Amino acid sequence: MIESVCVFCASSGAVQPAYFDVAKQLGFELARRGLTLVYGGGDVGLMGELARAAHAAKGQVVGILPRALNELEGVAYDIADELIITDTMAERKTLLRERSDAFVVLPGGLGTLEEFLEVLTLKQLGYHAKPIVLINTGGIYDPLVRLFEHLHQERFLREHFFNLYHVAPDAPGAMAFLT
Repeated sequence: MIESVCVFCASSGAVQPAYFDVAKQLGFELARRGLTLVYGGGDVGLMGELARAAHAAKGQVVGILPRALNELEGVAYDIADELIITDTMAERKTLLRERSDAFVVLPGGLGTLEEFLEVLTLKQLGYHAKPIVLINTGGIYDPLVRLFEHLHQERFLREHFFNLYHVAPDAPGAMAFLT
């Protein structure tokens, strides 16, 4: 049973409004279903939009943020229901995985991709069996999905790889897959 969902997404505020819209919609959908949001703990970019939307809809928000990042940028979502400050990024990622029953990937940059690929690899290796959903807003992840298909054609990925994650066009599609 899914009670908490880890969301990976951008901390950038310089992205197109459509990406903010999907973050807001996902925060609302998680709260509406009584699912706890577990995320990177930031109050900026899509991360902040996601957390504020979940809170506005009376949802629970757990933020997990490395101390160095918070001290450098002062980006913590201080009104999270639970804000965990870790000593390292590795500790943060471990807690994100441990505190979550599923993973949803919103649009984002290198950090988002790295987090997605890590949970995907860990699932492939059998370290967890939690659902992973990639929200493909406006086709943002089409090139990545094509890369996966190319890697499969070149025999770097086996056919079962494509069963490890689900691609959804939007937040309701992600929620339909998870619930």
